[in-house]
Amino acid sequence: MLPDWTAMKLPELPDLPVRAELDRIVGTLAKRGTAVLVAPPGTGKTTLVPLALAAGTDGRVLVAEPRRLAARAAAARMAALLGEPVGATVGYAVRGDRKVGRDTRVEVVTSGLLVRRLQNDPELAGVDVVVLDECHERHLDADLLLALLLDARAGLRPDLRLLATSATVAAERLSALLGDKVADGAERSVPEPKSDAATSAGTGDAEPASLAGAPEPASLTGSGTTGAPVLEVRGRTYPVAMNYVPALPKERIEAQVARATRAALAESDGDVLVFLPGAAEIRRTAEQLSGLDGVDVIPLHGRLSTAAQDTALRPGARRRVVLSTAVAESSLTVPGVRAVVDSGLARVPRIDRGRGLSGLATVRVSAAVAEQRAGRAGREAPGRVWRCWPEYEHATLPAYPEPEIRTADLTRLALELACWGTPDGSALDWWDAPPPGGLAAGRDVLRALAAEDDNGVTDRGRRMAVIGLHPRLSRALLDGAAEVGARAAAEVVTLLDDESLSPGTDLIHSLRTLRREKPARWLREVQRLARLVEQAGTGQARPGQAAQERSDAPRQPGTAPDTRAAPPPRSDAENPAAASDGGSSAAASDAVSPAAVSDVGRSVAAREAGQAVARSGAMSGAARSAAGADDPALVVALAYPERLARRRAPGSASYLMAGGTAVSLPPGSGLGDAEWLAVAVATRDPGRSEGRIRLAAVADEQLARRAAPTLLRMAEEVDWIGGDVVARRVERLGAIVLSEKPIRDPEPAQVEAALRRGLGESGLSLLRWSADAESLRQRLDFLHRTLGDPWPAVDDESLLAAMDSWLAPDLGGARRRADLERIDAGQALRRLLPWPEAVRLDELAPERLTVPSGSQVRLDYSADPPILAVKVQEIFGWTDPPRLADGRTTILLHLLSPARRPIAVTADLPSFWRTGWPQARAELRGRYPKHSWPEDPTTVQPHRGTARNAARGQ
Repeated sequence: MLPDWTAMKLPELPDLPVRAELDRIVGTLAKRGTAVLVAPPGTGKTTLVPLALAAGTDGRVLVAEPRRLAARAAAARMAALLGEPVGATVGYAVRGDRKVGRDTRVEVVTSGLLVRRLQNDPELAGVDVVVLDECHERHLDADLLLALLLDARAGLRPDLRLLATSATVAAERLSALLGDKVADGAERSVPEPKSDAATSAGTGDAEPASLAGAPEPASLTGSGTTGAPVLEVRGRTYPVAMNYVPALPKERIEAQVARATRAALAESDGDVLVFLPGAAEIRRTAEQLSGLDGVDVIPLHGRLSTAAQDTALRPGARRRVVLSTAVAESSLTVPGVRAVVDSGLARVPRIDRGRGLSGLATVRVSAAVAEQRAGRAGREAPGRVWRCWPEYEHATLPAYPEPEIRTADLTRLALELACWGTPDGSALDWWDAPPPGGLAAGRDVLRALAAEDDNGVTDRGRRMAVIGLHPRLSRALLDGAAEVGARAAAEVVTLLDDESLSPGTDLIHSLRTLRREKPARWLREVQRLARLVEQAGTGQARPGQAAQERSDAPRQPGTAPDTRAAPPPRSDAENPAAASDGGSSAAASDAVSPAAVSDVGRSVAAREAGQAVARSGAMSGAARSAAGADDPALVVALAYPERLARRRAPGSASYLMAGGTAVSLPPGSGLGDAEWLAVAVATRDPGRSEGRIRLAAVADEQLARRAAPTLLRMAEEVDWIGGDVVARRVERLGAIVLSEKPIRDPEPAQVEAALRRGLGESGLSLLRWSADAESLRQRLDFLHRTLGDPWPAVDDESLLAAMDSWLAPDLGGARRRADLERIDAGQALRRLLPWPEAVRLDELAPERLTVPSGSQVRLDYSADPPILAVKVQEIFGWTDPPRLADGRTTILLHLLSPARRPIAVTADLPSFWRTGWPQARAELRGRYPKHSWPEDPTTVQPHRGTARNAARGQ
């Protein structure tokens, strides 16, 4: 049944490719309840489809966009099509900014904000359709929103219609996720729209397209799911010529992009859209392009003011170069573009769990993203693209972008899952399930912040979720308000959430500048957060609390939270938190080492954190001042206690953070003399051993103790430090040593453990190895290699692993390195000899071998096979040398001259006597005339010295 659009009259809609398919899209969604729309950028899917859907329903249509800029732009475009201001029929809501009226039918929201709204009202009362736009971008909030909507639809709202849109054709997984669960081949019934009547208002006179033309994936065999219909709209594109601009030697990306942009201006008409990874690159590229005659250089990224963003999205009076981040890939249309310059780079969230660092990493774009960017040049006319990489590298690009859920910090995701009632996420259907390790790390942080306990999300955790920031920043806001006041805490947290507000490294200097200049964007967010934290202290900012107080037991898939006792949801005007899009900058993300988590996460943390929040609403201004008002470093430390850092040496730029990671200050930071820092942002470039501090505030030891009491530890430590045993009583803040005193009589067991660690670090060379000891070890190694068991392995790794079997008696009496050096390793090693086989040691691997002259010559077992170095005159008469290890191994003869210089190496003595000896004899008999050089040495008496000794029979 097709919808009745008479309830909402549509004007003549623009002739975009999707317009002819609106009937089919709306009808398919009405019939099936879910659908996937695949349409490239510029087809009208973001603006025309929501209007058509709203015309066929009495309820509201929510459009979820991954970015704030895209949400505002989409709402403005739809309102303009209706000839109305934003906030009438079409409105939007992003964090800190909402324009929605009582008659609003289409509301564009950010994905993070809709997650929060869904948490407060799982039924989404009054909403008939949710459009999940640009699903292919795979943002973390969008993936979470999809999973929560599917769960709500499976339980409380089977009539809720979901349309997922994507600019790529990889829609099979989306189709399967959105498909109806069926039993015995029967489809789930979807409520019919309000009327059978249909009209073609706004779509021309074309008849509605037949639903038979809508491609539908086959049922998934054995899965119990019928895939949602996949509707495809092809865009109108013009031909695009491709150019590749490889970098010159040592050329920075900004210079390379500026060079390509000048070429685009010279060789094409119209505006030029330039893709760069971030705001910093946009700023530096704009500097490179300064002075262009008759051309406006305009930035476009999510941190700009609304007015500045609107400037980039409107045609200009002169030719323009628009320097944009990824926001212009698919969500936005920049008019007038005829040329695209693609840096080939994108900035994505990454986490380094091992070092406790996270943030935004610059990576190569995928092939799909490169195609989307290139398509912008052919939107309105034939265009040209300049790609800033060699053509041969294009085939090496990944096919699609990596989903954020696989690489980003999952702490905030973990909090949302805990609020939904499934902390491990197992009750939800995911596009890509959260990686278990990343989700576990996020839950560890929540426990450390007292946001989650054994019973699930805590009341404190719910307050954090309502604030809508990363849980670390919510903690800093709530607890910081108790220490420095709500306003001061909000100022610092706003800066932490948007590090682009701080162009330098010194956070305090940046904060002073912001307070002096009062930029509107910063000021609005400060005021919003200050109101939120004040309401959190009095319990006012907790909409839908009953809806959130759900069962601790994990819900089964398809069952949304129980909201039967929940009051009606408040409007956003009553609840400022609802205006939050739930997003925060990647600077708020963090990884915590297991040691740091185990410290911060102890029960005392939960108690103290709870007390701090309880005080936040009642502490007087004087008390806050006495407690450390206007101390930005304290607020930073509350967000990142394990990032408190102490200088590693006087005058050094290297610092050790409490979490155990080393970081360094960049030159000219203005913080070089600081002994302590509260680090807000630190990153680590590939190949660097230390991280790099991007944003920090000067701190001191007193502040560190106050901000991170649960990281403080006093312990008696006996360890191997600097090449010897050190026994001391140490006070630590995480990995940072605050003070230490020597211990005179440490526990013997601790000393022995330290000695063992020393042997493991420095090696067995710490023991006394005499020549006999080395020989014994080599002989045992030879027998182990040749005969195997029961002869023991005596390599370093094996001996260290078996210390209890041979070295323990000597370690028991040792106290320091000097005692190790007195241990006779050979005597200790004899404890490993296997009995009764040990009695045959000298037979199987003799230390010395008796040669025909009667000399006892030492065998060298360090080589394989063992070596016997002997003067050639001492083995006259030897035709078959003895073999070792019960005849399994020959010896390698190093035959020496009378001066003990080598004349031959052989393992086949008879062959040497026949072929090698005549040559050696001819060369040496004149050099050593006093020695015997017989023609046939096998028939001559061996001797030790000269020929005279041979004549005497010696």
